[in-house]
Amino acid sequence: MKILFIGDIVGEPGRRAVKELVPRLRRDLNVDIVVANGENAAGGSGITPATAQEIFNAGVNIMTSGDHLWDQKEVVNLLQNESRFVRPLNYPQGTPGQGSVVYQANNQPPVGIINLQGCTFMPNLDNPFTTIRAEVEKMRQKTNIIFLDFHAEATSEKAAIARMLDGQVSAVIGTHTHVQTADEQIFPGGTAFLSDAGFTGPHESIIGRDIEPIIKRFLTLQPQRFAVAEKNIKLQGALVDINAHTGKAEKIVRISEPLAESAKKL
Repeated sequence: MKILFIGDIVGEPGRRAVKELVPRLRRDLNVDIVVANGENAAGGSGITPATAQEIFNAGVNIMTSGDHLWDQKEVVNLLQNESRFVRPLNYPQGTPGQGSVVYQANNQPPVGIINLQGCTFMPNLDNPFTTIRAEVEKMRQKTNIIFLDFHAEATSEKAAIARMLDGQVSAVIGTHTHVQTADEQIFPGGTAFLSDAGFTGPHESIIGRDIEPIIKRFLTLQPQRFAVAEKNIKLQGALVDINAHTGKAEKIVRISEPLAESAKKL
């Protein structure tokens, strides 16, 4: 089984990359399931039902989120009504929405997808280490193919979660920093790991935003408007090949696919 994971989708350029590239990648890479982090899909901050629908229509099966979950008030409709949308598991009990889902593609075994948020340099949610242990134990009663999007700042926290879960989940892919790391590997127990999948959107930027306002903010410490950039659009993420019988990862490859029209502008 091949799962394509797409790193944080940023604004309209990121959505455009998904719409234009995902159908081809699904075909060329023989992808079974596409999971994408969409927390920055609406104007670069948050997500709405309309932007989520664009992404689903492009061929994404399940969408995860992160610390920008609440940036658009319309997200409540997604949390309450969209079974394909997953928010961080470690929000307090009673928070709308779901932290995990079991998805089954045509003629494929079920796959568990979990979204989790870190606590180091991040908003204070429930302890991700204790929360994820209980969820994985429960999910393994339904499937041994489990994919975790760990939305966290600290590389050490991401590595620690992945090492703790080695052999219990198929893959742990980090999101949030918008910088794709080069540490893809498969741990001894069969868990694929990548510290950060990168982001899908404009890469002639500072993590997806226009360059000059961010530099000015650092120079002056004065508020600036951080608009989404436009140039050098790429889709980033990872392709994980998982043994459908054992649930263990057999291969992980980083993905960094340029949008053709973006490449022509440079």
